[in-house]
Amino acid sequence: MGMATRAPVTELDARYGEEGVSALSWQEAERVLAAAELSWLSTVRPDGQPHVTPLITAWHDGALWVTTGPHEQKARNLAGNPRCTLTTGCNTLHGGLDLVVEGTAVREADNGRLRQVAAAFEAKYGDEWHFEVADGGFHHGPGEAHVFEVRPVRAYGFGKDPYSHTRWRF
Repeated sequence: MGMATRAPVTELDARYGEEGVSALSWQEAERVLAAAELSWLSTVRPDGQPHVTPLITAWHDGALWVTTGPHEQKARNLAGNPRCTLTTGCNTLHGGLDLVVEGTAVREADNGRLRQVAAAFEAKYGDEWHFEVADGGFHHGPGEAHVFEVRPVRAYGFGKDPYSHTRWRF
């Protein structure tokens, strides 16, 4: 069972925004996280070097969900240090909203919960990303994937029309 979504403490950092702007709502950030086609996962290699990779995500039960093959670099990195950052947004200077979500990746192996997450991925991305759930993971053709929940600890929103900088702490 997932944790209840708790309302974050929301703060506007006026140093990085236009005069008169308001803090963005967490509900708006959730809408953007849920709709984002791609996000970028940042993890840390054992030698301390950052590792960044694009991937698909699902927003479900107040958290971002990511998948990775058990032998991929990001899986090895998360095994050694589960703290990570997910970013998404748009590569425009004037317009849109960029988001940074910091949290800890927790592997989910409960098949019942994984079925809910698999349904969230399929509802978002369609049949191309249909996952079978078995043995505590996702299966897609011959591949196996571990599934991780990243519940926000801190998040940042960078509005660009008008410019604003919002921080959420959970």
